[in-house]
Amino acid sequence: MKYGEEAIEKAKLEVWENPYPDRDYNIEISFPEFTCLCPKSGYPDFATIFITYIPDKCIVELRSLKLYLNSFRSQYISHESAVNKIFDDLKNILKPRKLDVTGDFNVRGNLKTVIKVSL
Repeated sequence: MKYGEEAIEKAKLEVWENPYPDRDYNIEISFPEFTCLCPKSGYPDFATIFITYIPDKCIVELRSLKLYLNSFRSQYISHESAVNKIFDDLKNILKPRKLDVTGDFNVRGNLKTVIKVSL
């Protein structure tokens, strides 16, 4: 196993202390290389994941987020389940004031899917 594969396999979201907990500010993150596998066909699905949140006490450490999102690449998971899982995991670890997660999936089989979950 290569070191990158091992890092992805062990991926765990990490948080840092919010340096400005006394104010509201937006953090916007896009991850244009998201992949997962269709649970029915096994074909890969590709998407851009957009994460926007207003932190409270914690912010997400970006390297851990990158590895966490890459961990989906070998998972058989629907678009809806993937986006909702990302939302739930971020909500539980960050406890943000506001959170939006959008999965903008590439066209496959002449269908385009956009999934958005908001707090």
